[in-house]
Amino acid sequence: MAQTPAVVTEPAGAGLPFDFDWLTEDARALAQQAAVPAAKVEGFFSDFSYDDYQAVQFNPDQARWAAPEAGFHLHAFHLGWLFAEPVTMFEVESGVARPMVFSTDDFRYYDRVKDRVPPHEPLPGVAGFRLNAPLNRADLFDEVIAFLGASYFRAVGRGNGYGLSARGLALNTALGKPEEFPRFSRFWIEKPVPFARDVTVYAALESASCTGAYRFVIRPGTDTVMDVTARLFFRSEVDQMGIAPLTSMFLFSEKNRTDFDDFRPNVHDSDGLVIHRRDGDRIWRPLNNPARLSESWFFEESPQAFGLMQRDRDFDRYQDAVAHYERRPSLLVEPLGDWGRGAVRLVEIPTQQEINDNIVAFWVPEEKPLPGAMQEFAYRLHWGALPVDPAADIAFVKETRAGIGGVSGGENTDKTRKFVVDFAGGMLASLPADAKLEPVASISGGTISVKTLSKIEGLNVWRLVLDVLPNSGETIELRAHVAGFGRKLTENWLYQWVTA
Repeated sequence: MAQTPAVVTEPAGAGLPFDFDWLTEDARALAQQAAVPAAKVEGFFSDFSYDDYQAVQFNPDQARWAAPEAGFHLHAFHLGWLFAEPVTMFEVESGVARPMVFSTDDFRYYDRVKDRVPPHEPLPGVAGFRLNAPLNRADLFDEVIAFLGASYFRAVGRGNGYGLSARGLALNTALGKPEEFPRFSRFWIEKPVPFARDVTVYAALESASCTGAYRFVIRPGTDTVMDVTARLFFRSEVDQMGIAPLTSMFLFSEKNRTDFDDFRPNVHDSDGLVIHRRDGDRIWRPLNNPARLSESWFFEESPQAFGLMQRDRDFDRYQDAVAHYERRPSLLVEPLGDWGRGAVRLVEIPTQQEINDNIVAFWVPEEKPLPGAMQEFAYRLHWGALPVDPAADIAFVKETRAGIGGVSGGENTDKTRKFVVDFAGGMLASLPADAKLEPVASISGGTISVKTLSKIEGLNVWRLVLDVLPNSGETIELRAHVAGFGRKLTENWLYQWVTA
């Protein structure tokens, strides 16, 4: 039976018993007390600038668990710059938690900061940590996952570089009021057994309105898979709770390329939102960099999955030899158990710079959380290239393009905008150009004046072209798919056009 402390503090000294039930009761007890703001600590790192922070690196020779038979190495992130609130860490072995202590001996300090660092100084905590494992080569420990800042974390699959992030919880995001950012304040990590292929991380989440106990079971691989269990306790009501929130960046693609004077044809960490519906139907919603903040709601009941994808995997599509956007991971959320009724909410924020994460997506349960009650959500995160299933029956959206309407190369006199959607794969690809197919399209906020569907020979791609005339000042919602022979042959293509 789990131990339940009256007022829970940190396991310390020789170690204390620990398991997920202990952490759950810890979160329950803290939720019954007034919230205590995270304390910012002072030290030689307090005035670190961005450049100063880049001059500090964890010393890999000090990696935890770096024995010859290790399956994982742990490195810590230093306090300073944006990270002034210390995170406390513990190692769990045989059900007993002991503090993980870090000092200036664990880090390398380079020219601009090394003379300001006291030797052998114990640190009051760290900013976060990362786990390295032999992901791409058996003889090399690559960074697989990092927890750093608030409740943010990000991971990669084989061959990926870092891109989009996930969070533990989103509260009151983009509601016209200050957003609440919960933070992981303490971590417990089970010491991996020799040659381990997975590792378990526990985290305590704290915020003004709630507390939480999290468990992450992490399995690196071609797709890095994380099983997440979140147990949440609310002190007070919140307007909106976002489960499994994802954060990414979309600057431009073929849809809005002319808005940016850039040699690269595409700049984005993700290019679309995918939803696998309970009945097997699929939605593909290309991402936007809108003229003003916009949102889309996709009401579902117990969806199979949703996520932010990077479908383009060809260097030529990006031409960025530094950022390598073709290597950015996709991230799919697979609910475990019945999540009931709710909605996937997509928020798109205008930006002119690729350093800004301007895309957020998460699940909003139909019922708001009740103060005092526990809510539990379990889900599986898939990080990796996540290619479209080549054996799938339905075609997928390969590309979405947009430009002025009318005859290409001619004068646009009717103020329409043209949307070009290419479908590839599935049974559609093998059909002849004269197959009896129906392009099914609908619109709100405007009128479709032209609708054509044709096959691009040699590519096995079917192209849907829509010319759209917007109503004055309205946001246009488009929906389309290809049907034939008594069935749907493609994903549902959904698009939101926010007129300036």
